[in-house]
Amino acid sequence: MFSAEHVTPTRAELHQKRAQIKLAEQGEDLLRQKRNALMDELLSSADAVVSEAEALEEAAAAARRSLALAQAMDGPQVLGSLALARPEPLDVPVSSTRVMGINVLRIEPQSLVRASSDRPHSPAHSTPRLDAVVMAFESELEVLLEVASSELRLRRLAEAIRQTTRRVNALEHVLLPQLRRQLRAIDLSLAEREREEVYRLKRIKERRARSRRVIAQTNLRVTHEH
Repeated sequence: MFSAEHVTPTRAELHQKRAQIKLAEQGEDLLRQKRNALMDELLSSADAVVSEAEALEEAAAAARRSLALAQAMDGPQVLGSLALARPEPLDVPVSSTRVMGINVLRIEPQSLVRASSDRPHSPAHSTPRLDAVVMAFESELEVLLEVASSELRLRRLAEAIRQTTRRVNALEHVLLPQLRRQLRAIDLSLAEREREEVYRLKRIKERRARSRRVIAQTNLRVTHEH
């Protein structure tokens, strides 16, 4: 009768399966709650990315306009000399934060717009329009890093949602059905054993009753003969 995935059909195993099912159902509920919270966080982060992307487009457009004006007024040679100035390395501090129990990389916000005296080219060889060009592109880079940080967060949240969904599906479609099959098989096997035991006891009781009747009849015949 019992052949469900190598599980011993005992009362102890029956109680254990019920406990495992309860634990798996609680885990499924918790994972669904986590996924819902991650979805809310994802939607909030997506709104932030859209807003920052619009700000980036505006900053990029402002930088292009500033560049076009400087090129028209100061000429490409002056802009070329500005571009040949020794670039300084840009340190981008990255940290990790936890969102709904998952690690998310975060680019630390920082101001990248520098004063004229802090830039690599000489102020004596610059003009207000060239300073405006540099400032506009520094502002664009600042917004770009904000967008990159938000996109990192967005991608990590999306990956966490996929992982959580896979775990929910594994519980819902694999583990819980397996445990419930095992529980049903154990229950059926124990019920069959109980029926067999009741039948066996009934047969024993009937045999004993027949034996008592035979003994009684025998004793009665002996009494009559005497």
